[in-house]
Amino acid sequence: MTLETLPGTEAGDWLRELIEPKNKKGRCRMASIGREGERGELKRIMFRDAAGRQRSIRLGKCSERNALLALSAIEHLLEAHEHDTAPHHDATRWLDKIGARTHARVAAMGLAQPRETAVVTLGLLLERFHETAAVKPSTLAAYKQAADSLRASIGATTPLASITPAHADKWRKSIAEPVKVIDGRGKATTKQLAPATVAKRVHVARAIFKRGVRWGMIPSSPFADLRAGSQANPDRAFYVTVESIRAILVECPDCEWRVVVGLSRFAGLRCPSEIVALRWGDVDWARSRLTVRSPKTAGHADHAVRVVPIAPELRPILHELFDRAEVGVEAVVPRLRDPKMNLRTTFTKIVARAGVTPWPRLIHNMRGSCACDWVERFPAHVVAAWLGHSPLIAARHYLQTRDTHFDMATNEPASNAATQAHRRDPTGAQAETPNPQNAAVLMGCGVGCDPVESGKVGDTGFEPVTSRV
Repeated sequence: MTLETLPGTEAGDWLRELIEPKNKKGRCRMASIGREGERGELKRIMFRDAAGRQRSIRLGKCSERNALLALSAIEHLLEAHEHDTAPHHDATRWLDKIGARTHARVAAMGLAQPRETAVVTLGLLLERFHETAAVKPSTLAAYKQAADSLRASIGATTPLASITPAHADKWRKSIAEPVKVIDGRGKATTKQLAPATVAKRVHVARAIFKRGVRWGMIPSSPFADLRAGSQANPDRAFYVTVESIRAILVECPDCEWRVVVGLSRFAGLRCPSEIVALRWGDVDWARSRLTVRSPKTAGHADHAVRVVPIAPELRPILHELFDRAEVGVEAVVPRLRDPKMNLRTTFTKIVARAGVTPWPRLIHNMRGSCACDWVERFPAHVVAAWLGHSPLIAARHYLQTRDTHFDMATNEPASNAATQAHRRDPTGAQAETPNPQNAAVLMGCGVGCDPVESGKVGDTGFEPVTSRV
């Protein structure tokens, strides 16, 4: 493009003023556009600095229009540098829009200040993730454990751009390996995270780096393909028998503790989150039902509130506490509202006094045992509604295969007399049951819910149990 080909005298004068700008004394500033390449597609701005030395700023491949804009901006910058004044706003706007490489070349000539190129580190990503995580305090604590392990393995000051899948593999190996821990008495012990805990932390780490990609802090996640594994832990699964619970109830120090145990084992409530939220107004004595509010599933549609049957074994325990409750107290178990309450320590002592060997997960295994009892009596979708989770979660984390199942399958004498209700004679004839009214009660089930109340879900909105089930 030449000046002569531009239409109109004013346009020609404007471009000539851009190409041949003059200072206040009217002298040409000896700045021009240099072109390279076969077609002149590679351009640079050439000028003389204050010392009279020939200098140039490479623009790379760009259009004639962009080269002219660059020439005009650099002329403004040269003038501002010579007179020690603020650059023209057109030059400032041009500096803001150009790429980092071109900007660095301009700054190297002393015509602009270098850009502040803050290095995005792992610590910055973890801090931002912590600040924006809209989760419950218990979940946030689990996030913090994963973040702390990332800081310890990779380093908080490590730039995100330098983190590779090799770092991710090394981190996963570090959290899965056993470590030596020295207690307050100087005794060294070896501890190792369970596979389910390792899987949980991998899921959290992948979520953290995925958030970093969405925020534009990194182009891709080095943790995207990191293997997590299953969060289920079958080694810690345990079926708590009704006989053991009865012995434990005798050793409970008061009614509140008996209700905590009863709600966990016979109603499947999460402890302490769901039990602490239980109010006496949630107890429907007439229909033997509990309205349970779950903080854990409050964010899921139709899972914040559920209705649970009151089993015959649970009803007298609840009634005893209700008769002794102080007037005006709405909470069923007020002591759980104390943040200093240590459930595990006290319950471990109660179990020991009852002469029962403690099981791996003292509170959680009682809820899982309730799920096992229910699923053998009621349809899976009904049990899922009572427990407040999906049938898939129940199968993965709660349901177990016990010896009584093998006894029934092989027609061997079962240790639990309740299984005789469903045993069949090898010839195919139905075995005689001692009590036909209890024929629906299977092994290990001490719930014994009223068949009328538990057979229909009612106001919960689920379909009633059909005669074929």
